[in-house]
Amino acid sequence: MARTTTPATGCQDGQLGLDLLDPGFGATKLHRVTPAKLDTWDTCPRRYRMLHVDKPAPSRGGGFAHTTLGAVVHLALRSFAELPADRRTPAEAAALVNKHWSDEGFADDDQAARYQERAREWVAEAAEGTVGSDDPVAVERWVSAPVGSLLVEGRIDRLDDRYGELTVVDFKTGRRVPDDGDAAASRQLALYAVAAAHVFHRDCRVVELFHLPSGRIAVAEHDDASLAEHVASAEATASAAADATAALDAGGDADALFPVRTGGHCGTCPVRRHCPEGRAATPEPRPWELLAP
Repeated sequence: MARTTTPATGCQDGQLGLDLLDPGFGATKLHRVTPAKLDTWDTCPRRYRMLHVDKPAPSRGGGFAHTTLGAVVHLALRSFAELPADRRTPAEAAALVNKHWSDEGFADDDQAARYQERAREWVAEAAEGTVGSDDPVAVERWVSAPVGSLLVEGRIDRLDDRYGELTVVDFKTGRRVPDDGDAAASRQLALYAVAAAHVFHRDCRVVELFHLPSGRIAVAEHDDASLAEHVASAEATASAAADATAALDAGGDADALFPVRTGGHCGTCPVRRHCPEGRAATPEPRPWELLAP
């Protein structure tokens, strides 16, 4: 079946997070967003306010080992993709973990050493597949593109060419193993696909969540309708955040405009120290407790 290059909603470069333009934007201006910030609003408007509206922003909590581990693996994979094809071997991939390693958040030296070795194994195994054999179209590519009423921005982990079309690849190192439904439901990946299609002027509908600890690759293929649904959801979120920010600037009540939403996410909230409700809702895990088993 023939495919169009971009959905009816249109798009350009993109990634995740949410940065609004000047609150006084006119009707012809776009909401400048990243998926991560959009997700922050949906998770908890109070967290959104403290991280993206309040000036100066409040202090943040310390680092977690699972975040450190994810950052190290992403850095190693980026460096690996930049190597000449004849050097993209499992051994080279493992060595790059050592180059980028950090012990932040781990319980002790023994635990850090165990996870360093596990990370070496993960990237070495990935290097034996398409990550090592295929030349990526882009790695850690920043994109920025108009999508409906949005200017979507973000950094894509990896873009691959699969049979003449682009595939968005997002690397994961967390405890939970994603499935194909997770890939389809990811607004971040959908916005990346629309943005990548615009930037590279090529079809981009397939998205992947590559879970390195398990080797599982969750895959989804979007169509115009599913991409448009994700864009509409992003537009609604961006509009709600922009309206609340404008009302706050006009003297509105911060707690009413940016209500707290408590839940399991409060345990790792970077600004939980400033939120009594969040601290009461969920205990803070020890920095190493969320590592993949």
